[in-house]
Amino acid sequence: MSDRLPPGQTLTEKWPVLHYADVPQVTEESFRFKVFGRVERPVEWTWKELTSLPCTQVKSDFHCVTTWSKYDNVWEGVLWRTVAERVGIQGRYTMVHSSDGYYTNVPVEWLDSPDVLFAWSHNGQPLTAEHGGPLRLVVPKLYAWKSAKWVSGVELMDQDRRGFWEERGYHNRGEPFAEERYSYQETSES
Repeated sequence: MSDRLPPGQTLTEKWPVLHYADVPQVTEESFRFKVFGRVERPVEWTWKELTSLPCTQVKSDFHCVTTWSKYDNVWEGVLWRTVAERVGIQGRYTMVHSSDGYYTNVPVEWLDSPDVLFAWSHNGQPLTAEHGGPLRLVVPKLYAWKSAKWVSGVELMDQDRRGFWEERGYHNRGEPFAEERYSYQETSES
């Protein structure tokens, strides 16, 4: 097994489409991205404002809790760190909100990595709605349910709260190499 493939995962060349509810129809005109809560400067950006921030490409692997992994994804978008600098984060935890009502929690320490970004492109093509377009969060070191599709905002918090799947039995952190799939696997360190 490759040191890039987490335990219990199968490598795929495809990019399966999985989501809980219907795909929301978010246009560039209707798109809004809010960063609020424990921040110095809350913002609400339009699509044009968000995509005018410094853009970068990140190459990373992607791991789904349903046991598939896809190597060498090239994402394009704005880094979490860029957004964090603009708003002056004060909270230690985030709740990432999506246009379809989905939400997931990620500690700031997991977002503060040079490969975490809000992506609008995958392998040189705009993200399709089925894959989270126009915007999805990408957190390569966590299972893909933490890489929320259709992102509409990030709430900064002092205390952690469980997200949608975490409330339904998924692990609160979701680290693939530790196989943190379900909450019964949590330890005092999680």
